[in-house]
Amino acid sequence: MTYDVLIIGKGCAGYTAAVYCARYKMNVYIVGGEPGGMGNSAAEVGNWPGDIEVPGPVLMERMQKHAESFDTVTSKLAHVDSLQKNGTEFIASLSTGETITAKTVILASGSNKRHLGAPGEVEFAGKGVTYCATCDAFFYRNKDVAVIGGGDAAVEGAAILSQVAKTVYLIHRRDQFRAEPYWLEKVRSKSNVHFVTNTNVVKIVGENVVTGVDLDVAYNGSTRLSLQGVFIEIGSTPAVQLATSLGCELDAKGFLMVAPNQQTNVPGLFAAGDVTNASNHFAQFTTAAAEAAIASNGVFTYLEGSCEQC
Repeated sequence: MTYDVLIIGKGCAGYTAAVYCARYKMNVYIVGGEPGGMGNSAAEVGNWPGDIEVPGPVLMERMQKHAESFDTVTSKLAHVDSLQKNGTEFIASLSTGETITAKTVILASGSNKRHLGAPGEVEFAGKGVTYCATCDAFFYRNKDVAVIGGGDAAVEGAAILSQVAKTVYLIHRRDQFRAEPYWLEKVRSKSNVHFVTNTNVVKIVGENVVTGVDLDVAYNGSTRLSLQGVFIEIGSTPAVQLATSLGCELDAKGFLMVAPNQQTNVPGLFAAGDVTNASNHFAQFTTAAAEAAIASNGVFTYLEGSCEQC
C-alpha cells in the first residue's frame, strides 16, 4: 500500500499533523521511536492554551489518542533507519524490517536536547531537572534554581526564571557567554541572578527530588550549591539526518529550511516543529502544532496539484 503521507515523529508536531491530515481524508502512516517525544520531558506545561497546568506526558498522551482515533491513521512504534525517494514516491525502511511507501512525507523528528552527562541528571529528570525554562519556570516560584549553559537559551532562561524564582544561579563553564548582549544586559540587571563562571556541575544531588548540585570549583566557600531546580540549557541538535540524506538544505544553524507552506527544497518532503528554521527558531508546543497544521495543508494542496510552490 502507498500512503498519502508518512509522518516521521510522534511528538506534538507529528500528532498534530496526523490529526490534520486525517481530517483531510488522507491515508496516514505515523512512525516514531517514542510516543510523545521530547514533550514527555516537560514536568509541567503552563502555556498550552486551554490548560492552566498539564504534565507534558499527559498532554502528549491526549495528542496521541486524538491522532490515533482516526480510521485512516496507522501508527507504528519504530525508528526510521533510512528514507529514499524513488520517482515521486518516498520509501522508508523501519527498524522493524518493514518498508513504507508514501506519496509525501512530513518530517517532525524534532531535536535532541544536549544532556549534561552528570551523575543524577537521569535520576532526577522531571523531579527538579528540566530542559525548558519557558515551559517550567512558573513551577519554581520562590525557589532557588540553577541554569546551566552560556548561550541564548540559558541566558534567556535565567531572565525568565528571575521573574519567579527566589534565586537564580547561572552556571557556565567559561567566563564568556555566547548569548546576545541584550539578554546578558537584561540578566545582569537582575539582583536575584548570580553568575557562576569557569565552573562545571559535576553531580546533581537529591533524595526524591533535587536538593542541589556539586561544583568543581567552590562558590562562596562551598562546592555544594543548595537548589530545588536545575535547568539544563546547553543547546539541542535538530534531527535532520533523514532529510539531508535526500539533499534537503539547512540554514546556518543546521535546521531544515522550509517555505511558507513548510515544504523543503525536495518536492513532497515537508517538515514541522523543532527540526525547521520556521517560527523564528522558537521551539514551543504551540509553534510545533502551528507548523504541523500548515505542513498538512501544504501536503493536501501538493497532492491536489494546486501547490503554487511545488
